[in-house]
Amino acid sequence: MTDRRLSVSVVVFQPDLEALRGTVASLRQAVGRARDRNALDSAAVWLVDNGSSREDEVDRVVSDALEPAAAWLELHLLRGQGNVGFGRAHDLAIEHSRADYHLVLNPDVLLDTDAVLEALRYMGEHSKTGIVAPHVVDARGRRQFLCKRRPSIFVLWLRGFAPGFVRERFRARLDHYEMRDLPEEEVTTGIPIASGSFMFARTRVLREAGGFTQRYFLYFEDFDLSLRVGRIADIAYVPRVRIVHTGGDAARKGWAHRRMFIQSAFTFFQRNGWKLL
Repeated sequence: MTDRRLSVSVVVFQPDLEALRGTVASLRQAVGRARDRNALDSAAVWLVDNGSSREDEVDRVVSDALEPAAAWLELHLLRGQGNVGFGRAHDLAIEHSRADYHLVLNPDVLLDTDAVLEALRYMGEHSKTGIVAPHVVDARGRRQFLCKRRPSIFVLWLRGFAPGFVRERFRARLDHYEMRDLPEEEVTTGIPIASGSFMFARTRVLREAGGFTQRYFLYFEDFDLSLRVGRIADIAYVPRVRIVHTGGDAARKGWAHRRMFIQSAFTFFQRNGWKLL
């Protein structure tokens, strides 16, 4: 394996400090395992703070979680840009990166100890792969379906806002969108859309695709990027790369998040073509 550098970007805004601690600690363990197995030489973690009010606490949590400190593991803090949104904040880290691979990581994700190692192994053996999507479970161990097919307006309404009895009536359509037919323990290529909660990517592919567009503040920036990456490289679901994801579900986060979700959905369809049903 010739590519041996990894950068990781984690974007925060008023984060849950305990969740952030868990994310960074699991990341430290995963990159340490990859280096111990001779799959990685160095890693750099970019914490992009979009305006947290408790900067000292955030810094302490991240620094403590990266212990034991190591010369091969760097921590970079990016601040002062204001709340520029999820995608633009990750782009700031990607622009600074000098690594061969880049991991876009949410602060509500726990990595399996072998997650980075398995992602590096798969990328090293499959040169046409641009993004690896992981096997995901929630905090209770239930499988999450974060790989998606291209959405329609109707499906997004069903999934986010329709009453439960309506969703059940159209369960087959929702299951198709959420790729519930995806074999749980088999590598699957040609994934249309990967989740921005964990995108293990070739840095050059992210740059060639143009990174996350600034047209989105929050939501759907990962959909847009996935479609652009899919035109130049493969997106693969690799079940040996495993994470726990505790966040998501914009519809349950109040009207501000619902409004952002709707605005970003409009932008997505405007940029990528309208699909009603």
